[in-house]
Amino acid sequence: MIVSQYEEEPEPGDLIEIFRIGYQHWAIYVGEGFVIHMAPPSHYANAGSYSMISVTCPIALVKKEEIWDVVGSDEYRINNLLDDKYEPREIRNILRDAQRLLGRRRPYCVVTYNCEHFVTELRYGKPESHQVRSAVEISVAAGIAMAAIGAFGYAAGFFGSRDKEKQTK
Repeated sequence: MIVSQYEEEPEPGDLIEIFRIGYQHWAIYVGEGFVIHMAPPSHYANAGSYSMISVTCPIALVKKEEIWDVVGSDEYRINNLLDDKYEPREIRNILRDAQRLLGRRRPYCVVTYNCEHFVTELRYGKPESHQVRSAVEISVAAGIAMAAIGAFGYAAGFFGSRDKEKQTK
C-alpha cells in the first residue's frame, strides 16, 4: 500500500519512505508525530541529500525523532510495500521491539542491512530491501548489456578484418 503525504496520516506501524537524492531513507511511524529509524551516527535531522555521505559507515544508531525532523524538505509516502507478501506483525509487537532498540548501535551496510531492512524486519519479521534488489537488478542488466555490446564489437571487428583480408588477396 502506497499513500502519499498529502492523502493520509500515517498509523503506528506504517513504513515511511523518504525520498532523498539518489536513494530512499526508511522509518517506521510510532505515533504522535514520531518515527523510529536506523541511521549512521553522522546522519542528522534535516540532512536531506547530505546524509548520503554516511552510507559508508559500518554502524548505525536507532533513533526516535519527529517525523518532520527526519523528512526535512524531502517528499515522503506511507509505503507498506510487503503487505501483499507478508502478514504484518501485531502493532503492539512492532512498537515494543522498535522501542527496545532505541539508542542501540547496530551493524549497518547499505547492501546487506540498511534502514529499509530495519523497518521491514520490524513490520514483517523479514529484513528486505527493494532498493538494494533494484540496484542489483540494474547492475546485472547493465553488465549483460555491456557484455553484449563488447561481443558485438569483437564480432564486428573480427569479421570486418576477415573481409579486408579477402579483398587484399
